[in-house]
Amino acid sequence: MRIGVIVPQGWTGEYDGWEAAPAWARTVGVARQAERLGFESLWVFDHFHTVPKPTPEITFESFSVLAALAPVTSRVRLGHIVLCAAFRNPALTAKMISTLDIISGGRMELGIGAGWKRDEWLAYGYGFPPTGERLAILRDQLEVITRMLAGGREDQASFDGEHASVARAYNVPKPLQQPRVPIMIGGNGPNVTWRLAARFADELNLDGLSPTEVVEAMPVIRSRCEEIGRDPASLAVSVHIGWRTPALAGAERIAELVAYREAGVSRAQTIIREAADTDEALESYAADCRAAGATLEG
Repeated sequence: MRIGVIVPQGWTGEYDGWEAAPAWARTVGVARQAERLGFESLWVFDHFHTVPKPTPEITFESFSVLAALAPVTSRVRLGHIVLCAAFRNPALTAKMISTLDIISGGRMELGIGAGWKRDEWLAYGYGFPPTGERLAILRDQLEVITRMLAGGREDQASFDGEHASVARAYNVPKPLQQPRVPIMIGGNGPNVTWRLAARFADELNLDGLSPTEVVEAMPVIRSRCEEIGRDPASLAVSVHIGWRTPALAGAERIAELVAYREAGVSRAQTIIREAADTDEALESYAADCRAAGATLEG
């Protein structure tokens, strides 16, 4: 099982009371430390306001963060956990991801989902469509994005959907990674989201499920692949394990990480909120990950 770290960004309140410049310096420092410690990937949230309620505190924008972290790291994979599809035109999203893949030397991953945080949708003028419509938007965006990322330099992408379209669009430069940047779809919906993952994604990211819940989900996830004739083994399953497991530390945290690994999780991503304040927090997490049999470099 690989381990990804969500860098401090402010969304969970880890930068409450900070000034922006030292907060950004700490984000860069944590990213560099995570790479040194052998973590496989770095991730950012795609949110505008703090959680659970919006406050006038720092929340760094996700694409800007990744663009800045790419040149100060060299090995770790980089991605969103996860993009809110409706916040951006999908052709633009594909263009931005392609450019970031070039900047990072082929280390980008495209994490994307339907979105859920109502207050920031409304505050930033997106409205807040019902769940079914948000999922339909995600479906059409995936159609556009996969067409934009695929093919050669001379290829043009076209798709005419209810919620997104693109007409004879070039996406040059193409990503360094071929046949495309890996796509990770995030969400816990077995009826729609998991079917979209089976159709479009390389990885399904489950949000906050316990190891027991992951075990229960696995047969359903496999069935979503089998419905369309896909080998279930070709769809990796990862888990955003939230904040509880990192806070356990020591034997409890090791046991839970072992349980995720034994459940068939290929990658676990989490934020260590204390890493905003001390280097020891990430060092301790790395030690527990190794004790749990997770894969860290070096």
